Amino acid sequence: MARAEVADTWAGRLRGLLGRRTLPEALLLSPESSVHGAGMRVPLDVALLDSRGVVLAVQVLRPWAVTRPRPAVTAVLEAPLGSFERWGLRVGSTVSVGDAPDDSATP
Repeated sequence: MARAEVADTWAGRLRGLLGRRTLPEALLLSPESSVHGAGMRVPLDVALLDSRGVVLAVQVLRPWAVTRPRPAVTAVLEAPLGSFERWGLRVGSTVSVGDAPDDSATP
């Protein structure tokens, strides 16, 4: 289990993880169907999620790379490289968004 920031506004999704000295455990971008690594200095774990939070695809997003939009994807989870392996997050896993006081997601 991990706590994730939720970027659910246009400005929050636009900024994403850019310019951060320290990365959060995870960032959930919603609604979103793809992401890019433009301006990033480190690779990230990325999971593409459907409307139920089911992981449809996982990949390592290298700096300056992009994910391809997929029709069923409604959210994207980003985390520091190696996080998904530690969490056991893979295709078919479900990411849930809880009612934590700070509106965080739980991968």
